[in-house]
Amino acid sequence: MEEDLFKQQMRAFDRWKADLVQVIQDYHHWLESNGKGTAEINVRLFDVIESLKSDHLTVAFVAEFSRGKTELINAIFFADYKRRLLPSEAGRTTMCPTELFYDREADQAYIRMLPIETRLQEKSISELKKDIDQWHTIHLDVNSPDQMIEALKQVIATKKAPLQDATDLGLYRDDTPRRRRTDEPPPAEVEIPQWRHAMISFPHPLLQQGLAILDTPGLNALGTEPELTYNMLPNAHAVLFVMAADTGVTRSDLDVWEYYIKEQRGSGEKGLVAALNKIDTLWDEMKSESEVSASIEAQRREAANALNIDIGGVFPVSAQKALLAKTKDDQALLDKSRLMELERYLANEIIPAKQGLIRDNVVGEIGNLIKTNRNSVATHYKQLKSQLDDLKSASGKNTTLIQHLMRKARERQAAYNSNMEYFQSSRRTLNQQAKLLLNELSLKKFDNVATAARKQMSDSWTTGGLKTGMKTLFDGICETMQVATRHADETHRQIIAIYQKFEKENELQALDPKPFSTDKYDTEMQKLYEQAEEFRSSPITTMTEQSFVVKKFFISLVSHARDIFFQANQEAETWFKDIMIPLARHVTEHKQLLEQHMETLYKINESKDNIASKTAELEARCRKLAAQYAVLDGMFNKLQSPIGGPTDEASSKQAASA
Repeated sequence: MEEDLFKQQMRAFDRWKADLVQVIQDYHHWLESNGKGTAEINVRLFDVIESLKSDHLTVAFVAEFSRGKTELINAIFFADYKRRLLPSEAGRTTMCPTELFYDREADQAYIRMLPIETRLQEKSISELKKDIDQWHTIHLDVNSPDQMIEALKQVIATKKAPLQDATDLGLYRDDTPRRRRTDEPPPAEVEIPQWRHAMISFPHPLLQQGLAILDTPGLNALGTEPELTYNMLPNAHAVLFVMAADTGVTRSDLDVWEYYIKEQRGSGEKGLVAALNKIDTLWDEMKSESEVSASIEAQRREAANALNIDIGGVFPVSAQKALLAKTKDDQALLDKSRLMELERYLANEIIPAKQGLIRDNVVGEIGNLIKTNRNSVATHYKQLKSQLDDLKSASGKNTTLIQHLMRKARERQAAYNSNMEYFQSSRRTLNQQAKLLLNELSLKKFDNVATAARKQMSDSWTTGGLKTGMKTLFDGICETMQVATRHADETHRQIIAIYQKFEKENELQALDPKPFSTDKYDTEMQKLYEQAEEFRSSPITTMTEQSFVVKKFFISLVSHARDIFFQANQEAETWFKDIMIPLARHVTEHKQLLEQHMETLYKINESKDNIASKTAELEARCRKLAAQYAVLDGMFNKLQSPIGGPTDEASSKQAASA
């Protein structure tokens, strides 16, 4: 059977990231070779390289129970094991959210499971991931499929818990009124998941190349783990919603879609796709192929109408038959399962979209650094070329011309000294402006506001007071982000004015300083604000015990807002540190050039015999700068190069054989 397109694209994606890493390493070598490296830039380059190496393409699978979601994961990604890697037998289903990836740092296979009792703590799953001691770890023997499969079954483990414990964990609510003696009393014990969250590190090639899978349980888990809804699912690069052809689109399917997927991502967003699984239940030997196809299309159309999306966004598949077909190398059955259509979508839409995000970030981060160095080299070359032209014009001429050149050089030095006073004064003003920006985004300020709001909510005697506290907190958070935006805009305007003055008076090549934009953080905060409003106005919030509501609100929503402020603060601080580096470097190099030029003119004034040697020296320096410009330009163009795919791999193999 032909290799899956998705696997080809993932391999090409991995090679493409390796090429980016090579460009960054080449740039680092250039900086070190030319004495332009700094500790701060070295750290940034290292961070970007590590980020590229550890980057994940996350595909989230979301469905109600018994829709064949885990079987679909097995069929798409792990069929080459010729057996079910993840447990998906009838009657057994994923009980806790599960992340499947490869841990490059640990470089080992394991399952880490978070006990369900951690729901009583005041920590989010993101925070708990940093505390490995709280997780139960099972090491996987990759050479023993039986051991792995047995270990992986732990993910779906359940246990009996007293009713009060299940209620305290937020896993049981009994809304049934009991008015008669004959009404059934509440149970003494209920069955609950043993684990709250699972992380599986496994050295499968796709996972090693950067794929990560988020396997989520049904409606109950989504409702009880807000972090899934407000953080994990929105951050996934693709969300695959799975329905079943044998049940059609049920009420609970629609609840999952409306409240936990569409509302968080928007139904028209790229990377959101629906799969209509178990179409083999519609295969009927008493019907012709065209009649079966018509039945499948009718189900597909009904699903698209129910979800209110284009029919092209619904992929009918049979995960079970596709897995069987791949296991037995049965191409006809694989075609009939229609899984390849879904795989083509993932390969041709999701992976390129992810590559585009990475390239935008890397070009924005590293590309600007390379561009700054390239422009600096170009400016340096232009100034040296001007000095070279002056020397050539002075060859064989009288002393008066040389005196004139020396007078011009002194005027340039005087202009430089004047600019330096302006430069130092401007930096002081900028530092004050930056402090205003960073103060608005500081975690200390955020924590003070959040702590005060939490106390107010906890002390509130009424649900109305509790909800008012929630709204007041998020109104304040959003207002703070808007104030930070205004400070960022003002800081950038001042920087632009400084750069333009130096470009005009010093023949500096346009450097186009990158602005610090709070747009993405503001968008995230607005989305979080809407989620907070939904949480605040939810009937469930009204009916739930107050202390549990406050804890849930802070763990799921306020902690997310805090993360947004932390990221914004870190980016703003790095931006401000970097934004004046190009100009400061130009000022230093410009001073050196002026001093060298004056020294050359003094020597020529003493003896015209020095003209030839100095001319040769400047010509050599110009050639060196031209070569440096070509190297930097090549690096920049590599970062901008089109994203490759499996067709490139095929072309490479064909060229190699030729």
